[in-house]
Amino acid sequence: MSKHHHHDVPKDIYQIPVATWEKGRNIILALFVISWVAALAGFSVDHKQFFPSYLVAFFFGAGITIGSALFIMIQHLTGSAWSVPLRRLMENIMMGMPILAFLFLPIAFGIHELYEWSHADVVANDPLLLKKVAFLNPTAFYIRAVIYFAIWSYWAWRLSSWSRSQDSSKDLNLTFKSERISAPGMLLFFLSASLASVDWVMSLQPHWYSTIFGIYCMAGGMWAFFAILTFTLLRLRANGILANSVTIEHYHDMGKWMFALTVFWAYIAFSQYMLIWYANLPEETIFFKVRRTGTWEMVSAVLLFGHFAATFLTLLARGSKRSLNVLRFITVWILCMHYVDVYWLVMPNFSKAGIAPHWMDLACFVAVMSTLSLGFWWRLRSAPIVPVGDPRFQKGLEFQNV
Repeated sequence: MSKHHHHDVPKDIYQIPVATWEKGRNIILALFVISWVAALAGFSVDHKQFFPSYLVAFFFGAGITIGSALFIMIQHLTGSAWSVPLRRLMENIMMGMPILAFLFLPIAFGIHELYEWSHADVVANDPLLLKKVAFLNPTAFYIRAVIYFAIWSYWAWRLSSWSRSQDSSKDLNLTFKSERISAPGMLLFFLSASLASVDWVMSLQPHWYSTIFGIYCMAGGMWAFFAILTFTLLRLRANGILANSVTIEHYHDMGKWMFALTVFWAYIAFSQYMLIWYANLPEETIFFKVRRTGTWEMVSAVLLFGHFAATFLTLLARGSKRSLNVLRFITVWILCMHYVDVYWLVMPNFSKAGIAPHWMDLACFVAVMSTLSLGFWWRLRSAPIVPVGDPRFQKGLEFQNV
């Protein structure tokens, strides 16, 4: 048997061709400029609508960025080889953390438009909010946000820069360093991301609380992260990039992750609903009462059947996880459903009677996502698009599903 039988696979170039990169950059830049102009125009016309629309877009982007970091740390902790050829793209998504800190500024400025607990006179007349004032006050809100972004950006920068310096140095020690930092990182990210979802979304309805709200948000964010990662890889593949390095076997595994997270999200969503339904306490049922009023009931049904049932049935069969056409469809579907989910968490607090779509929802969404995409795309040129120096890289290329 020939010693180099696995070298007969055609080699990929681990750089994005300049023409492809420039074309992508121009498209993203155009979207970036148009959407920010539209969003700012919307803000000047109707800032009451701008802030909720912007919060939905921001939280959508934040969930994906945090999801990427959590997954990278899981991969380091488990010493996984299959995901190594995909990891640089994940790291480039994760490096959206510092950009997220900037994208948070409109929410920081819009605190009085978004959060009733930020008004001292409202709190003074509300015995329940008075009890929560030590946590829910503008100063603490800002300080916590700074801490979240500091933790997230530091960890993202460490993991990403070690991975990049390993490209040339092939230093095994960097692999161990990444493993060591990932253990406390997982813990810190879980705590901070849970608290962030309480701060930014749960406190929109400060009389309500749920102890698993943070995990619900993280499950959705990680689910959308896999959809974006798979979608990006399929787009690159269509342009002949990483077509040999990322095989059907890798897509199959990403399909499994999307399937698993569909089930996990549904499990958390059901747990939250069932406990609230069963206890039947007014301070808890208030959340679902609004979401079963008017046209919100329809959105709740879309989540049940679209977010869970349709995705579950589509990804259930082994063959569908190995079909690039199915994955092409389901990644877009998942991203749409995740947007509906975030919209369903935020918007009923501002439009209790029912769903009220607005063009600013789209403008803010494209503004936030194009800003993150620009950061992602820029970083693709500055290093190989796979971690070539990782000791498990070759093993990752040869990965086979059992």
